[in-house]
Amino acid sequence: MTSVRERLLRAVLERLRAAVAPSTVLRSPTTPVHRDSSAALLLFPETDAVTGHANALIDRALTFRLVAVARGSPDIDSAFDVADQLVVAAHAALFADANLGGLAIALRELDSEWDAEDADAGAVAMPARYEIRYRTHAHDLTRSG
Repeated sequence: MTSVRERLLRAVLERLRAAVAPSTVLRSPTTPVHRDSSAALLLFPETDAVTGHANALIDRALTFRLVAVARGSPDIDSAFDVADQLVVAAHAALFADANLGGLAIALRELDSEWDAEDADAGAVAMPARYEIRYRTHAHDLTRSG
């Protein structure tokens, strides 16, 4: 059986892919996004912290970062506009069901970087971070609590 954490990440991916199609959505890419794959939304799981114990249940906080990557003419704001639209669509898709099909207790936005990074000539990377609160059984990561 798959862990609750993995099911949450898959639910996030599914929502993001539906929200930003036909743009590419990648999970933890290990190589740079190719120009042909831009615009893209990247999902990077960052931490999964234990936040509390209650009897046989463990409260957890899964933090992930989304990065919208877009390219455009360096002298026009088109790349910034495309990246911003990806972040807006992703945010709306996540909060349309903040409990992610009953797997999560809560979803919250942590922060985003308004100063987009200039990845290369005409490319923009715009990050936003989120946290999913969820609960598992202490001795079984596959069971929600």
